[in-house]
Amino acid sequence: MDSNGLVIAKGKLEKGQLKGKVALITGAGGGIGYEAARALVWLGVKVIIAEIDKVKGKRAEKELNREFGGESVVFIYTDIGNERSVKRLVKKVYKTFGTIDILFNNATIAPMGSVHEVGIGNWDLSYKVNLRGPVLLISQILPNMLKRDSGIIVLVPSSGAAPYMGAYEVFKTSQVELANTLAAELEQTGVIAYSIGPGIVKTDTAQKAIEEIAPLYGKSVEEFYKMSESVLITAEEAGAGFAASVALAEQYRGLEIGSIQALMDAEISLDEKKKIDGMMLSENEINQIEPLFIEVKKTFVEQIDGWSERSIFERQWLMRDFKKTMGASPEYFFDILKEFEGALGSSKISTVTLEKLPLEKMASYYRHQIELLKGYEKDKNKVREYTDIMNGWIEPIEGLQGLIEEIMSDKKSNGE
Repeated sequence: MDSNGLVIAKGKLEKGQLKGKVALITGAGGGIGYEAARALVWLGVKVIIAEIDKVKGKRAEKELNREFGGESVVFIYTDIGNERSVKRLVKKVYKTFGTIDILFNNATIAPMGSVHEVGIGNWDLSYKVNLRGPVLLISQILPNMLKRDSGIIVLVPSSGAAPYMGAYEVFKTSQVELANTLAAELEQTGVIAYSIGPGIVKTDTAQKAIEEIAPLYGKSVEEFYKMSESVLITAEEAGAGFAASVALAEQYRGLEIGSIQALMDAEISLDEKKKIDGMMLSENEINQIEPLFIEVKKTFVEQIDGWSERSIFERQWLMRDFKKTMGASPEYFFDILKEFEGALGSSKISTVTLEKLPLEKMASYYRHQIELLKGYEKDKNKVREYTDIMNGWIEPIEGLQGLIEEIMSDKKSNGE
């Protein structure tokens, strides 16, 4: 099979680099789960598809094995909300493969409607699939991972509360906290837990959900998608992001990330169609950017270095809060800033390099700190004083953001 056309093959990951690993993916009979299975097989993983739809499950098994040759994929009928079904699944996998190295909780159901009208049956079903199922699977699989001191558990949450999506979002967003809780419990072990959101993808599940809620927002389905067209990705791209996150799992321990971040970290570009990508900056543009960047980096380094002066408990709390707010560890952002600093020194900066700067995340983190300050500092004068200081941290970030937007706009309008 020619793998060059696969999204997962376009970055720095190597074909077969996860050879020998066994992954269990729920709800992978189609859509993003299917594409995640496909990308994992390319990475060398043996994949078990746990699917309640027998037709889709068998078809996925057949198609993937035909595409890649051999018998890398096995479908096992499973109702993940049913404890007996989950136990049968796990027992069969251990008997056939001996282990489960990766648990990917991808299965979902998306009932739509207002809180009081969607019906308790839909609330119960959503709980069963979107929360009870992952907990059942974790309870059956984690003990063996702990025994081997090795494994990866992935949760797939959604973005957060939204009108007419309560029966879906309430249980999907709870997967973030489930992943955070697991990560804290597994901190001193070799088992990694994190969560990854797929982004906005036109899957069958998403299409049906949007057909239901678009009229409630006073929009057509086309208008609903158009609102998010700048961040819309394909099912293959989202699935490749899922698989890439597994290959890079160590850096995501305890984090909430998105498919796009995993793709970027795997150096898989989604911007090939954008003419503006890859344009080099002029010396004058670099000179404008440099002083603002130096100020932004200096503040960031000072804040993180200051954690060393805190108690162990405070440092642990700050680290967890940072990861939860920023979506990655401080070291991850240090590396990005260091890479950009190196590019500045060599005067070789492209628009692609500019877009990697995590400016919005950094500004959001400082704003988050201001809100926390208001919650625990009783002295109003100190609140004002510290707020002014932190707003001073945000100002150069916003200045740099504005400058970058101006540069990108100029390059686009000039057709460079």
